[in-house]
Amino acid sequence: MRALLVVNPQATSTTAAGRDVLTHALASELKLEVLQTRYRGHAAEGTAAAVRDGVELVVALGGDGTVNEVVNGLLADQTGTGTTAPRPDAEATAMLAVVPGGSANVFARALGMPRDPVEATGHVLSALAARRHRMVGLGHADDRWFTFNAGMGWDADVVAAVERARAQGHEASPGRYAVTALAQYLAQLRRPPSMTVHIPGADPLPGVKLAFVSNTDPWTFLSGRAVRTNPRSSFGSGLGLFALRSLGPRTIAAVLGQILSSDGNPHGRHVVRQDAVPLVRITSDTPLALQLDGDHLGERTDVEFLSVPASLRVVV
Repeated sequence: MRALLVVNPQATSTTAAGRDVLTHALASELKLEVLQTRYRGHAAEGTAAAVRDGVELVVALGGDGTVNEVVNGLLADQTGTGTTAPRPDAEATAMLAVVPGGSANVFARALGMPRDPVEATGHVLSALAARRHRMVGLGHADDRWFTFNAGMGWDADVVAAVERARAQGHEASPGRYAVTALAQYLAQLRRPPSMTVHIPGADPLPGVKLAFVSNTDPWTFLSGRAVRTNPRSSFGSGLGLFALRSLGPRTIAAVLGQILSSDGNPHGRHVVRQDAVPLVRITSDTPLALQLDGDHLGERTDVEFLSVPASLRVVV
């Protein structure tokens, strides 16, 4: 089997030694090519080119940003606009395997992959030998695919601020995310956003201050702890919506306790939750930050988030 290993050498927990061990292990079983990414978008470009050249498997070694780029490269020729969702032919598309090399590794952990890269490599090789894979549904928004979450407003502002810090040489540690989240929250209190959420078959929901869209559970991880906004979400269930109509300190304190609990059942007067929805549209009179899988995409005033079932074959 021809395979491409995509390595992000800048990922939080990716080391040269780990990369070499992984490369040797995969090369012993596969006809392997290796791509080390050098710039943003390189993983997507390289993956798309390799798939067009006949590669049957792409292994992503890096964090969730690397995985997202690889997924977008795998499905680069699958397009859709507006409410016409792209419908990939998963059986005809190269498979994906993931070896965690970032900080949160949400996609890999939601799939049940081992957190240790060496163990994860062994798991991938065992799954390949057994021809074991699963179909995974994805989200699609702004002409991009996302694997586990998306959001507008507060969380996207946090992502943008952390990206700026990383560009200045700072590590994207859980502590930095926590401090940045607090700073952005205080900024939101001074100038609260206002969004309207649209779901098929329901009245528009105005006055929303925060909106998260999930493609699986958990929404993310914080220092190893799952953050669960929509615990019934999965890669095959459609999208989950979590929204708040208030950013008041009491509301935020209560919700944080709920989404960090083991069962993750956020509720309350200002909490809006919907599960298994095919489409979520978020609009705003003023441009708001947008993030997909922890990747800041700039500001938007109108975004449709689509659920696309059985989009991809993933080695598990």
